[in-house]
Amino acid sequence: MSGNVLEISEATFADEVLKADTPVVVDFWATWCGPCRMMAPVFEELAKEYAGQVKFVKIDVDKNRKTAENYKVMSIPTLLFFKDGQPVDTQVGFLAKEPLKQKVNTAFGL
Repeated sequence: MSGNVLEISEATFADEVLKADTPVVVDFWATWCGPCRMMAPVFEELAKEYAGQVKFVKIDVDKNRKTAENYKVMSIPTLLFFKDGQPVDTQVGFLAKEPLKQKVNTAFGL
């Protein structure tokens, strides 16, 4: 994990996501998930590109089941896009860099 992507937990979810001053993309993932591992470098690149504009965080569904259940995460990777503490968009499954970049721009009006 680079300095651009923050690993969060149920204990830090509210502070890091719901109370964030900037829009947040949350990656619900697990270590055993192949598509999640494919998503990781794309997520890292975008976190670097959007540094200061959008926060990128990851939460392990195996260690944080309650949060995954609260947001009805049924398959991973699932990306949830939060603005002002509310989910505004969702992406289920792997997405390449450019389409994901478009989704971030659309979700957050960038």
